[in-house]
Amino acid sequence: MKPPSFDRRDFLKLAGAAALPGLPAWARAADDMAAALAAARAEGKATFFANITSVQPIMDAFHKATGIQGEYTRISSSKFIPTLLTEAAAGKLTADVVQAPLPMLELLKEQGILAPYRSPAAQGYPDWATRDGHITLFGVEYVSYLYNTRHVQAADAPRTYQDLGDPKWRDQIVMANPSNHASTISWLVGLKEQVFASEDEWMRFVKALAANKPMFVASFGPTPAPIESGEKRIAISMPKYIVTKAPAPLAWGPLSGPLLGSPRAIAVTAQAPRPAAARAFVDYWLGHEAMSLLAKDVGEYVLAPGVHPPIPGIDRVQVKPVRDLSDQELQRWGREFGKLFGAR
Repeated sequence: MKPPSFDRRDFLKLAGAAALPGLPAWARAADDMAAALAAARAEGKATFFANITSVQPIMDAFHKATGIQGEYTRISSSKFIPTLLTEAAAGKLTADVVQAPLPMLELLKEQGILAPYRSPAAQGYPDWATRDGHITLFGVEYVSYLYNTRHVQAADAPRTYQDLGDPKWRDQIVMANPSNHASTISWLVGLKEQVFASEDEWMRFVKALAANKPMFVASFGPTPAPIESGEKRIAISMPKYIVTKAPAPLAWGPLSGPLLGSPRAIAVTAQAPRPAAARAFVDYWLGHEAMSLLAKDVGEYVLAPGVHPPIPGIDRVQVKPVRDLSDQELQRWGREFGKLFGAR
């Protein structure tokens, strides 16, 4: 018998009948889901440590959908690993679920901080997002460039990454410091490995970009402001700001892609005080409803099938994760870019 098409809540409605003998596998699965949700509700809440912002609507929606309270604690990237390791070493880890860029969660996995869990909600995600038995990737912190449509006409905006090296953009670009901002370093190296035909062609691009004397800021966060004000014309930045800075007149490129960025990941902790609630939270987070909220409200590029942020053209380009650079690579390329860009 072929199972009918149900979403998660439909399955739960069938839970009372699913324990009856002789029912097909899809009905027995409903019973398993209902039992798991009952255990999660008995635990009362799920505590979520993350370095992502603007997720309170998801926490509220999770509570409404499941009856489980979601508690969100935002921890900056610089404090994320020390906080988790310190709490775990003391046997007092309070986080049930953790979210961070992939390299951070991989380090936590190496330290035994994460528990194995493969969520059924990740069905349809790319294979590379669900390959790890402990960590699930749910999005890509995608990077390209922004411009203000009041100051730069679409016909004049850069059409390719190479166009960022056009001398007409001299003193008109803002970017995170390429000598010490890890995501910018990884993005530049990712262009070498996934976009440019040869390392020589890529190096010509990097030198041309450096020759345009970009203004440096500490991270992606401050990059939109000089574009909004008209102080600069181009920001090497994140298209999600088109959503979060609305109604600022921002547009992005290159519309031909690809867009590269660091993968975002989520996992259950091995010492989770509430393991059933932790798994229920991950299931909800990876589902269509939560990922739609993250895309719609925050402009994130998520991996849930068919879900895209409300950014014109973003559904037509390929978004790819960059390779995780080792600490040695980050330091080496940071020094190299510091010399090329005259940055410190």
